[in-house]
Amino acid sequence: MPAIQSPATEEVHPDVALVARAKEGDTAAFEQLVRQYERQIFRVAQHITQNREDAEDITQDAFLKAYEKLDQFQGNSKFSTWLVRIAVNESLMRLRKRKTSKTVSMDEDVQTEEGSIPRDFAEWRPNPEQQYNQAELADILRKTIQGLPPGFRTVFTLRDVENLSTEETAEALGLSVPAVKSRLLRARLQLRERLSRYFRQKQEGQPA
Repeated sequence: MPAIQSPATEEVHPDVALVARAKEGDTAAFEQLVRQYERQIFRVAQHITQNREDAEDITQDAFLKAYEKLDQFQGNSKFSTWLVRIAVNESLMRLRKRKTSKTVSMDEDVQTEEGSIPRDFAEWRPNPEQQYNQAELADILRKTIQGLPPGFRTVFTLRDVENLSTEETAEALGLSVPAVKSRLLRARLQLRERLSRYFRQKQEGQPA
């Protein structure tokens, strides 16, 4: 008689157990989740709002809202993705309250002095390593990201800064995968255009 083979067990993410304990009222389990993800949530909020104090408030609000709505987390996605979505929504609400950001279509073609940048040009990083050290490049990149429209900046932050997958980014933002890919491409194109202009002006001795 052939031996009965047990089905392969799927690897369960450690967060699943922590969330289950937190749902049962174990505050220590939830505090562990906070410790694991508070830095990431703060970074996301700061990138979107460009304001440290707002990011600190949003981080607290996001975890409070997550705790209050734990029963709504069904485990269909990673807990971190669900948490990022809450933080993104809180951040965008904060931006809307400021009423200072311009309304733009996130799916417009990127226009330059020479016309539209080709859609298939996905490489956004220039190559200025010979002139700038890593700290200077990081500061230049941070300031350039600040200039992106909020919708582009959010997608770029989740995909290229926080390294979420396209699917996780789509879920966190409530977008389709094609919409995320489209916005990410445009964010990279705009970023390259801005960085190229910055380095060109620096080389020509003009103020950036």
